[in-house]
Amino acid sequence: FTFWEPCAGQGYLVNALGREACVLASDIAPRHREVTYADALVESAPMDAGFIITNPPWSRPLLHAMIVHFSAQKPTWLLFDADWVHTKQSEPFLHLLRKVVSVGRLRWIEGSAHTGKDNCAWHLFDPRESSPTEFVGRVQ
Repeated sequence: FTFWEPCAGQGYLVNALGREACVLASDIAPRHREVTYADALVESAPMDAGFIITNPPWSRPLLHAMIVHFSAQKPTWLLFDADWVHTKQSEPFLHLLRKVVSVGRLRWIEGSAHTGKDNCAWHLFDPRESSPTEFVGRVQ
């Protein structure tokens, strides 16, 4: 697979998924020399990217705008809090949601002994599919 990482920051997700599969790592505030500047809500996905995969800002206005903008272009995997899907604010976007893959609590700060306090999940948004949303529980 190939992907665009539009909120790449320091490139941690790109490194975890495989730099060779990433056709573009960009961010509005790049923090690594291999991450280029781009406004994710203005740019379009590179043609050779099969997916958009990112850990977006959890600010709801930004997150919701990214769901719409990204999923209109490519199947989009977003990593954010799992509770979102159970709230009223998610309702306008649920017709785009194809899969939720639970990953539990994550360690966001490198070297920290503690995980975050939010449960997280990967969310796949793709309006090209019409299947019901599939939930995948956490696997050890």
